[in-house]
Amino acid sequence: MNLALWVERHGRRQPEDPALADGERVHASWATFAARTAAAAAGLRDDFGLSPGDRVAIVMRNRPEYLEALFAIWHAGLVAVPVNARLHRDEIAYILEDSESAVVVTDDDHAGDVESLVGSVASLRAAVVAPGERWDRLTASSPAPLVGRQPQDPAWLFYTSGTTGRPKGATLTHRNLLMMSLSYFADIDPVTPQDCILHAAPISHGSGLYGLPHVARGAVSVVPESGGVDGDEIAALLQRWPGMSFFAAPTMIKRLAGDGAVAAADLSHLKTIVYGGAPMYLADLEDALAVFGPRLAQIYGQGETPMTITALSKADHADRNHPRWRDRVQSVGVPRTDVDVRVVDDTDRDLPAGEVGEVVVQGDVVMAGYWKQPDATAEALRGGWLHTGDVGSFDADGYLTLRDRSKDLIISGGMNIYPREVEEVLLRHAGVRATAVVGRPDAEWGEAVVAFVVAADGAAPPPIEDLDRTCLDHLARFKRPKEYRFVDALPTNNYGKVVKRELRDRLRVEAEDGAC
Repeated sequence: MNLALWVERHGRRQPEDPALADGERVHASWATFAARTAAAAAGLRDDFGLSPGDRVAIVMRNRPEYLEALFAIWHAGLVAVPVNARLHRDEIAYILEDSESAVVVTDDDHAGDVESLVGSVASLRAAVVAPGERWDRLTASSPAPLVGRQPQDPAWLFYTSGTTGRPKGATLTHRNLLMMSLSYFADIDPVTPQDCILHAAPISHGSGLYGLPHVARGAVSVVPESGGVDGDEIAALLQRWPGMSFFAAPTMIKRLAGDGAVAAADLSHLKTIVYGGAPMYLADLEDALAVFGPRLAQIYGQGETPMTITALSKADHADRNHPRWRDRVQSVGVPRTDVDVRVVDDTDRDLPAGEVGEVVVQGDVVMAGYWKQPDATAEALRGGWLHTGDVGSFDADGYLTLRDRSKDLIISGGMNIYPREVEEVLLRHAGVRATAVVGRPDAEWGEAVVAFVVAADGAAPPPIEDLDRTCLDHLARFKRPKEYRFVDALPTNNYGKVVKRELRDRLRVEAEDGAC
């Protein structure tokens, strides 16, 4: 099963229907989309000497060419490595090196950084800018036949991180992504060719994954010209494209719910807003429901089990008469159709309803493993279950409530920020002896990055401007701490390990006191 079969099939069955849209303008019909992906597949194979299983990365902002590149990669039997385009050049380089990507498809905004890596990343043979002259040549090649793939063959390397170490590539197979798509139909929404998916969030992450069920059913993939979340633009696109769904982080939904253009818009064409990736505060959810009505659905998932662990349906959101409605909408819902979900103790024994433990998952949507990391794979998939690192509990009705997310992971504006990455950069500064990075509650972004810093022995605290510059030299801007706190020592346990929970509790208490 090769997922690119969907595009080829729709090119025959609904050739004149719109497939890709750039704002209000049709970028490609299904016939054109199918022809361009088959041609680009041939160009990737022939121009760069690629063979099935080779990796091709995509580093670009949301645009129709992103989806052309993604399905061309699969059409040729290659493995896609979508990279968060907001990452720092050094972070992009690490992912390209680790995945041994041979080619990168990029855009004008990122061409400078990406092209500079050709020659320094050993595996990297070329960068192709799309749209651009080289991309145009690829999409004008003689079309290649679809390369058959087995269900267990890798399709997407989804780079994620735990709270320790470098990013890891979760190997998502064609079977994983097919099961994710079928689970969307079962638990979130049916999709028809008359519907559309709006890519306001990054295609490299949740929006791209949840775009797949829409491609499977022949719906239109719409990329806003702004490439992001703009209330006036979304209001206009709602008039152009019926049956609209989109994926968004809670902070994005909060912003849209407070946008005057959205509040004044005709929402009859809005079908579903799927949110996830961070906690949704109850007050913000109630505000969003007041604006959007019963069109919200929540998902809880990870890159290792793409977008598929539990779901809180639109019906759950709408059922305000249920006596435990408030508790339910603060949960992440019930297990999805295609997975088994348990809450276990430290010995992997099941815990009863109400008791808190680690969330573990089993099913055909769970990744094959981490790319080239057998030890990490064995640890994460021990006993045949994905150990998520998330802590939660079931209630008596089977609704899962998360108590903590991967312990130290910070989610700011829907973007994952892994503290160790920031800490390792800060420790490069000669004026820093020790540091611990945690998240504090933030009304706008969900969480904000705070760095507790111990100055070098006998030295004054380094200037904040210097710490900022150190971070910006090595990390994406969104990972830079919003606040630095200079302390004499970090709290540790009997083994000398930093107890970050104490730091988070300190920030939480301050936030609560400030709200009083």
